Amino acid sequence: MTRSDRKAKPAMSTYLADAAEDLTVEGPSATFTFRRIGPRGGIPLVLLNRVRGTLDWWDPEFLDHLAAGHDVIVFDNVGTGYTTGTPHDSVGGLADGTVEFIEALGLTQVDLLGWTLGGTVAQQVARTRPHLVRKLVVAAANPGGTVPGAPDPDPKVRATMTKPEVTGDDLVFLFFPETDTGRAAGYEHLARVAGRLATGRPDVSEAAAMGQITAIGKDARIPFEQVRADLATIEQPVLYATGMKDAMIPALAAYTAVQHLPDATLIAYSDAGHAFLFQRAKDFARQVTTFLAD
Repeated sequence: MTRSDRKAKPAMSTYLADAAEDLTVEGPSATFTFRRIGPRGGIPLVLLNRVRGTLDWWDPEFLDHLAAGHDVIVFDNVGTGYTTGTPHDSVGGLADGTVEFIEALGLTQVDLLGWTLGGTVAQQVARTRPHLVRKLVVAAANPGGTVPGAPDPDPKVRATMTKPEVTGDDLVFLFFPETDTGRAAGYEHLARVAGRLATGRPDVSEAAAMGQITAIGKDARIPFEQVRADLATIEQPVLYATGMKDAMIPALAAYTAVQHLPDATLIAYSDAGHAFLFQRAKDFARQVTTFLAD
């Protein structure tokens, strides 16, 4: 593992996560860039990111809360952000990239926390490599295919998500409720990630972004009978969490998933949307800590 040549964090940051150094590790298909914060020892908690997300987009307040009691690892998957290689265009490929990274670090067992597309990928890893995953946290994610009764997606959401350039205002619309409180939480989140972004983030390439969106499209065509069968094979304890005002993935997806998982707990935040884990960072981190400790 080596340190990258990234610029230092802005001096004004009060978050420990903003002081985490960029590290690299070589895998068969990529040089992975990652950050690791919190106390070492025990089972590491590996975080899987959203569409068009990089290391820089994890909210440092949320990471600090998690890292108070956990060895937390965030990384960029193959061909995304700081990591080299050819980006994947399927959930299975993204899961393979995740496993490659974990094994490159020499880890034999981890806990996974996946947000949105990362949550769907985390479920795939738990199914295909069950001995690698001890516990699973799924945040604002689809269970892996169609969900009976789910409303048709808002055309504005799809149009915004697939724009060549997604602005801060777009992210607030996609990830936070359209209320005064929700919008305020959204801009507070953008302010917290601004320190990392200001030091020269790598853009997610169009190929990587379109690959991720293609993966979502492929996943959406999986029939529910297969989804239900796949969920039934996940034997690890699962914490499923959702925001009731999620404009991208309806809360019904989480409710449906826990009905077919052998060992699952559901948490729903009535006042939050797709990025509930940043809007309710302290509360959700506490829930995750309790779940992982049980």
